Amino acid sequence: MAVREGSSDGTDETSVTGAFAGVAETGTLMLHSGPAGPTTLNFLPDDHIVVLRASQVVASYEDGWQRLRAAGGAMPRTVNFITGPSRSADIEQTLQMGAHGPRRLHIVLVEDL
Repeated sequence: MAVREGSSDGTDETSVTGAFAGVAETGTLMLHSGPAGPTTLNFLPDDHIVVLRASQVVASYEDGWQRLRAAGGAMPRTVNFITGPSRSADIEQTLQMGAHGPRRLHIVLVEDL
């Protein structure tokens, strides 16, 4: 296994990223684009592992947006909300996991040091 940093070229099997926030009410991750977090890592690999600090968990979507505005600076180009692997049954009514992103999503919640 080779470990590297940067965006995915579409051949990566697994990505490990952070997230800007976790939304407790829905179990959703809030991720935004930027040099340290290319969005290709959120969608192209089959497995996405997200490391989230306990202090990054907010109660609601509104709290997540408030935290993003409070961070200052320009808003990121992209903000994605992910609540598990995507699924679709559009083709022949057959359920397809990972239709628009990873097939598997793992969240590692860690205590702040």
